Amino acid sequence: MSGPTTDHRLFFREFLRNFHTTGAVLPSGRRLSTALARYVGENGVPRRILEVGPGTGAVTRRIVAAMRPSDEVDLVELNDRFVAHLRECIDTAPDFRSVAGRIRVLHCAAEELAADEPYDLIISGLPLNNFNPAEVERILEALTRLLKPAGILSFFQYIGIRRARALVSGRRERERLRGIGVALAAVLDGHEVRRDWIWPNVPPAWVHHVQFQQPGRCEQPGCRT
Repeated sequence: MSGPTTDHRLFFREFLRNFHTTGAVLPSGRRLSTALARYVGENGVPRRILEVGPGTGAVTRRIVAAMRPSDEVDLVELNDRFVAHLRECIDTAPDFRSVAGRIRVLHCAAEELAADEPYDLIISGLPLNNFNPAEVERILEALTRLLKPAGILSFFQYIGIRRARALVSGRRERERLRGIGVALAAVLDGHEVRRDWIWPNVPPAWVHHVQFQQPGRCEQPGCRT
């Protein structure tokens, strides 16, 4: 049976086994998970939701708790141990009963998904700072392709991580980090509709919410919280 302790142990083992794709010692904290799932259930409109890199399901549980009865969610995960864990949770965990038949675990990369049925909302937990710039560009291109024109893409970054790494790294690593920053800026600039600052997370993070139909940055009060 899944629980917080079991989830944390599995996540930590996978962190040790493959830091490149796991990216953190612990699953996303409650406040970070809540911010990533901010737009789930909004306005009561039926939605197709995609979560990319759910890991042990910390954010997934927040998504499930906020889903409307007509919402559907796909979980895309590459790690085979996480896939098995998620499928067991769906079959046995009480908090997943409400979405029985409306949730799928897809054992593949987001880049492999077809765009013939695009999503209204995409939530990514991928550790983008761990990849090379070309990989980040491919991932972001895929997520953009899979998103409906009026849909929202939510993803996070740890605050100051790239800058801190650049201060203690060699030229090649600095170039990699700079390339990631350029790739992210291309998605954020002119499209970010909200940014949530999650200081209590370990490490602190911000969550970006992007909507490509928007002509410019969000200037409404409270956009940066």
